[in-house]
Amino acid sequence: MLRELHRQGLQIVAGTDQAIPGYSLHRELEIYVQAGFTPMEALQAATSVPARFMGLDKELGTITVGKRADMVLLDGDPLADIHNTRKVDKTIAGGAVYEPAPLWQTVGFTP
Repeated sequence: MLRELHRQGLQIVAGTDQAIPGYSLHRELEIYVQAGFTPMEALQAATSVPARFMGLDKELGTITVGKRADMVLLDGDPLADIHNTRKVDKTIAGGAVYEPAPLWQTVGFTP
């Protein structure tokens, strides 16, 4: 069904109901690519598309001067392989840089 909705041009907003913050989103993006999204379209479904739908695209959703800069830095190109979204090297939120392992530990999870 996801493939057909995408083929028809329906905008899909990524967002999972799983209990582990961020982690299940990696799988969701992989499923989008399996359904026919390009890796860029899958990433946009988790960034610029939801920002636009929520009316926050002037504040977030893309890396642009003047916008909030919460993001993850990856050790791999997600456009070459969407699975590379799992290779989080750093998380930047609220102007602070975080290592991934301690963040996982705070929610009692080991990826």
